[in-house]
Amino acid sequence: MERDALKRLVVKVIPAQIANPFVRRHHYSGKVVNNSHLHFGVFLDGVLHGVMSYGPSIDKHKLIGLVEGTGWNEFLELNRMAFDDYLPRNSESRCLGISLRMIKKNAPQIKWVISFADGCQCGDGTIYRASNFVLVDIKRNSRLLKMPNGEVIHAKTLDNANYMVKGMNAHIAVKKLGAKPLEGF
Repeated sequence: MERDALKRLVVKVIPAQIANPFVRRHHYSGKVVNNSHLHFGVFLDGVLHGVMSYGPSIDKHKLIGLVEGTGWNEFLELNRMAFDDYLPRNSESRCLGISLRMIKKNAPQIKWVISFADGCQCGDGTIYRASNFVLVDIKRNSRLLKMPNGEVIHAKTLDNANYMVKGMNAHIAVKKLGAKPLEGF
């Protein structure tokens, strides 16, 4: 049954209007990445059970040098991958592989894809390793903060004047607001 279901999975491009509500419901962060512009839906028997959202990296300057000779628009970031619990084991890595092959076929200018595993809240990248991603770094968390109300945010969010008091950076938030960095990598 499980193997049969894996063969029946359909991966296709879907609009943000369908992808984003699914990501908000099923991704551990409950958030979408606003600059994601390529969304793949994963369907079993016509029902949406997963979404993979790709877009440009938020900080291309820091990442472009990971692969020598990469042009500005020659890599993407897998910004969000959210699946419900209905699909069988190995569905995520199978669908990730399918989406990468679709990108390679339809956007040959894309030379590589990066993603990040959140070992503080979610997982350590097992799905990425199963999909032949290369681990390039492991860092102790210093940027994911748990706010006093329980919300988890990235410290970069505090630099957004619309989010909190203007000028309140992560260091100040930790001290004044009682935000605490999450433990992990």
